Amino acid sequence: MKNYPNKNISGQIIIMALVFGCVAIIAVTGFISWASLNLKISRQAVLKEQALQAAEAGNDYYRWHLAHAASDYKDGTTSSGPYVHVFKDKDGKAIGSFSLTITPPLIGSTLVTVKSIGTINGLEETNRTVETKLAIPTFAKYAVASATDVRFGMGTEIFGPIHSNGGIRFDGLAHNIVSSTKNTYIDPDLPKDNAFGVHTHVAPADPTIPPSPLPPPSIPNRPTVFEAGRAVGVPAVDFAGLTPDLQTMKTSAQSSGVYLEPSGKSGYHLILRNNNTFDVYRVKSISNPPFFCTNQEGNNSYWGTWSIGSEDFIKNYTVPNNGIVFAEDDVWIEGNISKTRITVAAARFPDVDSTRASIMVNKNLTYTNYDGQDIIGLIAQRNINIGLDSATNLRIDAALIAQNGRVGRYYYESSCGASSLRNSVTLFGMIASNTRYGFSWTCGGDYCSGYKDRYINYDSNLLYGPPPSFPFTSDQYETISWEEVK
Repeated sequence: MKNYPNKNISGQIIIMALVFGCVAIIAVTGFISWASLNLKISRQAVLKEQALQAAEAGNDYYRWHLAHAASDYKDGTTSSGPYVHVFKDKDGKAIGSFSLTITPPLIGSTLVTVKSIGTINGLEETNRTVETKLAIPTFAKYAVASATDVRFGMGTEIFGPIHSNGGIRFDGLAHNIVSSTKNTYIDPDLPKDNAFGVHTHVAPADPTIPPSPLPPPSIPNRPTVFEAGRAVGVPAVDFAGLTPDLQTMKTSAQSSGVYLEPSGKSGYHLILRNNNTFDVYRVKSISNPPFFCTNQEGNNSYWGTWSIGSEDFIKNYTVPNNGIVFAEDDVWIEGNISKTRITVAAARFPDVDSTRASIMVNKNLTYTNYDGQDIIGLIAQRNINIGLDSATNLRIDAALIAQNGRVGRYYYESSCGASSLRNSVTLFGMIASNTRYGFSWTCGGDYCSGYKDRYINYDSNLLYGPPPSFPFTSDQYETISWEEVK
């Protein structure tokens, strides 16, 4: 019997070859498609990254533009935008564009919003949008700023940045950076100790700094006191530069604001209303202190009750469009505002020490809205005082600057009457005080005059929208915030 080749086996091999060939073709095709898709995705990722770079280039360009034309919010044109510019690669080839929309600042503010849309040629659907807020920093960037040594006692809690051109002793809780121009200094409350420019006595107290040539110890990390850290040797804040700012504000008030000439009496009393107006009274006299109430400080010739004795009504004014009210005299202020932005300045020119003007807040000065719609700035050539006859529980919603003096309350002894002791003062805003500020006095370590409880709350809205024409701490725009807009 003859054996013949198995034709079924040969057929099976052909079928299997065809199957595996098809599988291979499908696999190779799939791999090629996968690779092609990945290449496409990679290319799109590169182009999207380039679109983001184009958008960022737009923001960088406009910050540069503002550095050369600080008040130009129309990109050198007369149109309202958007403003489109070509985006080039490193070889100078045009590969896309960025389109800018500029939102100018509110009156008296410097906050500029720049929206930049970056696009790459041929792939417009992958555009990226970046929005930045730019502003020239003002004194309102600080919760507290001082030109000299300052001390914050135990129980003090402050949320905004703190800076002093002198040294700082901080024994409370700081949620933001605390900085000093000095690397080290002699603490006036402990004149035998040489301390870090920013130091604390909260246990364990910072070490004292030994005299040279011994190396100083490193500044310890104290997050339970300085949550965001502390910095020394930073640039000083220019309080002296406020003089030309006040002169400029006087000119602005005379041209398009409200200017109050020398009263010929004791000054002016302003009562702010929540209908965008304010009443002005001429203060004829300041109340006299009780018979046994005397100046125990002795060396301060500006001590007094700083409370109104008698006054006459002058006029009700509308808050001007530029928000500036300038008085060439002392000013008392109180009241409540709603959807109003105003700066009140008090100064006498020429600037002579004996005639410098002050601002007094003896009754509540408050906002209706706490979302940035209401802003008050007070700038005094000398002091911002709280007088003897002040509210038992006083609230001040404002940014306060005392150019050559201090923000605070004089020492009124018990013989000055029940008003010598007050319950609480609450500030919502910020403080800039040339000399050491304070609302309370201790005698032998115990509270004996002023406000027993003090609450200082930084108004974060001041960072983005300071009071009208508030003094700058720099002449360059800084990036306040950056975000990609979807």
